This record gives sequence, C-alpha cells and structure tokens, in this order.
Amino acid sequence: MMSEVLIPISFFLAIFGVVYLYLSTRNKERLALIEKGADASIFMSGKNNTSPIWKVLILNIALLLMGIGVGVFLSGLLVMMGMDDDIAQPGTIFLMAGIALFVGFFMTKNLDKA
Repeated sequence: MMSEVLIPISFFLAIFGVVYLYLSTRNKERLALIEKGADASIFMSGKNNTSPIWKVLILNIALLLMGIGVGVFLSGLLVMMGMDDDIAQPGTIFLMAGIALFVGFFMTKNLDKA
C-alpha cells in the first residue's frame, strides 16, 4: 500500500532534483564567467539562427495529424480491398505518421536555413 504513494512521489522528486541541479549549475557557471569579466552576450550566441519553437511545434503537429489522417484513409482502402483490418489499420497509421514526422524533420531543417 505504501509503495503506491512512494513511487509517484519519488518519480517527481527525481525530476525536480535533475531540473534543480541543471538550473543551479548553469547559474553558477554564468556568475563565474561574469565575475571573470566575460561579456554577457555569449549566453545568447546560437539563438539568432534558429526559428521560434512554436513554428517548429506547429509544423510537426500539423504534419503528424495529416499523416495520421492519410493513414486512416489508406487503411480503410486496404480493408476494403480485403486485407485483415487488425494488420492494415495500425500498420498504415504508424507508417504514415512516421513518414510525416520524417518530412517534418527535413522541413524544420529548411525552416532554420531561411
């Protein structure tokens, strides 16, 4: 009975510990660099060339949903042609969703170039 409570609590404590250590270490590194006279602009380097995260997220979600829709449509066609629906539906949906995410990866790379 006690393990039902301890497992979720320990899971969230572990996540909190990792995030806390990451943020505190990053803060200490930055303070040490500033104390040594480093320019604060070094913390912003590399962020000018990337596109905003919301554009990448919307692009990948849209392509994933379109891939799932095409997968459902194609699986319906395969079932109508006589294929077993237990095989055709999940296989086609996952295949088309994977292809859509793969296309989204390359479109995201092109989005960063523009």
